[in-house]
Amino acid sequence: MGRDWIFVCATSELLPGESRVAWDGDTPILVVNLDGDYYALEDRCSHEDFELSAGALDPAEGSIECVLHGARFDVRDGRALCAPAYAPVAKFPVEVRDDGVWTRDDR
Repeated sequence: MGRDWIFVCATSELLPGESRVAWDGDTPILVVNLDGDYYALEDRCSHEDFELSAGALDPAEGSIECVLHGARFDVRDGRALCAPAYAPVAKFPVEVRDDGVWTRDDR
């Protein structure tokens, strides 16, 4: 896994309520802007290994729903919010610098 910061996009390209996927090697990372705060999770549902980025983001709740079976996750900490998922998804650091959003797989 990589340890270097990966450029996601300019802050102006990721508005509140929007998300982007960046790749750190083989790891897809979903980066979300929740009202000006940025969060990053592995873009894989812990229940069925499906892309969370294909699901609906609920900015008011701060959650994303997997389209495959309806599992929901808190984008702030990766915890599963409902069945059929029970395990959290990996959470990654996010850094905002030079008007850009950066993340990395720090496992």
